[in-house]
Amino acid sequence: SRLIAPIPERPKVISPIFKRSPDITKARATKSEQLLRIDDHDFTMRPGFGGPAVPVGVDVQVESLDAISEVDMDFTMTLYLRHYWKDDRLSFKSNTNQSMTFDGRLVKKIWVPDMFFVHSKKSFTHDTTTDNVMLRVYPDGKVLYSLRVTVTAMCSMDLSRFPLDTQTCSLEIESYAYTDDDLMLYWKEGNRSLNTDERISLSQFLIQEFHTTTKLAFYSSTGWYNRLYINFTLRRHIFFFLLQTYFPATLMVMLSWVSFWIDRRAVPARVPLGITTVLTMSTIITGVNASMPRVSYIKAVDVYLWISFVFVFLSVIEYAAVNYLSTLQERKERKLREKLPCTCGIAHPGMMSDCYSEVDVNTTGNYGMPEENGMRRERMLVELAMESDQMTGHVGSRAYSSIWIDTHAIDKYSRVIFPGSYILFNIIYWSIYS
Repeated sequence: SRLIAPIPERPKVISPIFKRSPDITKARATKSEQLLRIDDHDFTMRPGFGGPAVPVGVDVQVESLDAISEVDMDFTMTLYLRHYWKDDRLSFKSNTNQSMTFDGRLVKKIWVPDMFFVHSKKSFTHDTTTDNVMLRVYPDGKVLYSLRVTVTAMCSMDLSRFPLDTQTCSLEIESYAYTDDDLMLYWKEGNRSLNTDERISLSQFLIQEFHTTTKLAFYSSTGWYNRLYINFTLRRHIFFFLLQTYFPATLMVMLSWVSFWIDRRAVPARVPLGITTVLTMSTIITGVNASMPRVSYIKAVDVYLWISFVFVFLSVIEYAAVNYLSTLQERKERKLREKLPCTCGIAHPGMMSDCYSEVDVNTTGNYGMPEENGMRRERMLVELAMESDQMTGHVGSRAYSSIWIDTHAIDKYSRVIFPGSYILFNIIYWSIYS
C-alpha cells in the first residue's frame, strides 16, 4: 500500500494588535492636576477658610473705551482684568521654580474670586478664537488669573452744562458673595495698577484722567464689601456743536435784524423774513433735543437756543408794532385832512398848490415833495396844520401837533438795541459756561 505522508500544518501567523495611543493632551492635563493635587482638596471653599480674609490684588489694562451714550447714560469699555492671590492648596514642587500656565478649562476646577461689575448693564468674556482666559500658577501657590472682558456700565451724567460739560464715569468692581471678612479686595499697586492704551481716543470727548479709588459698600442684608473704582474724566469737544448748533443759531438771529433796514411798508419782504427765521430756530431746537435724553432741567445749549429764539421772535413783534403804529398815524392824518380847510391856490412856503384832499394815502405828508428822511415826511402835515391855523386865526395847533409819531424811530433804536443786547448776552453766556 502507498503510504501518504501527512501534510504539515501551516504555522499560524499571529497579527500584532495595535493599541490606540493615549491622548497626550489628556495625559498632560492629568499629570498637571495630579501635580497640583486638585482632587485632594475642596475648592468650593476659599483659601484659608475660617481664618483671616484672603487678599486679592487687582490690576487693569484698559484696551479701549468704545462708546459714550448721553441718551442711555452709559459707556462701553474693553479691558484686561487680572487677579492675584495665594492658594497654598495649589503649591507644587519645582526644581526650576517655573510657573505653569493653563487656559480656561482648569479655572472651573479651582477656586477663583467671584468678581462682578456693579451697575453694569451687560458684559461678556471674549471667546475668539478660544475663551480669553489665562491661569498661571507658581510653585509657592501664588495665582494669576486674567481675562478679557467688555462691559457696558451706567454713568450718571449731569448735562446742565451740555455741550460745555465735563463728565466723570466709574467702573466699579466688587466680590459678589464674599464680604470683607472673607475677601480683601485691593489695587495691587495703587494708581499704577491701572494702565491705559495711549491710542485710546473718542470722537466727541477728550480723555483727561484715569485714576483708581477703593471704598467699602454696605448692604443691609449681607454686610460690607470691598469695592474698587476705575474713574475717568471726559471733557466734551465743543467744535462740533459750534458748527452744528451755535453758528446757525447766531446767523438766524443776525438774519432777523435785516428787517430793521427794510421799508416798513414792504410787508411781503419783512413778514416772510421773520417767519423763516422763527421756523429755522424751531428746527434747530428740535434737532438738538432729538439726540438728547429727556431730562427735567435746563441744559446750557437750551439757554442759548431759547434766548436766540426770543430775539428772533421779538424782531417779528417789532415789525408788528411798527406796522400798527403806522396804521394809527395814517388814521389820524386822515382825520386831520377832513378838518383842514381846502388850501387850493394858496401860496405859502412848505405848501403845494394842489388841493390837500387829493393827496394819496400812502404818501400822506409828502405833498408831492421828495422824501429827504422819514422824520420830515411825518412832520410836514403838522406844520401845514399849524400854518393854516395862523392864517385862519384858530388856536388848536397844539392839538394837531401832538399827533406826530416818528415810526422810523422804532426801527432805528432796534438796529442798536437788538445787536447790543445779543452781544451782551453772548459775553455773559460764554463767561459763565466756558
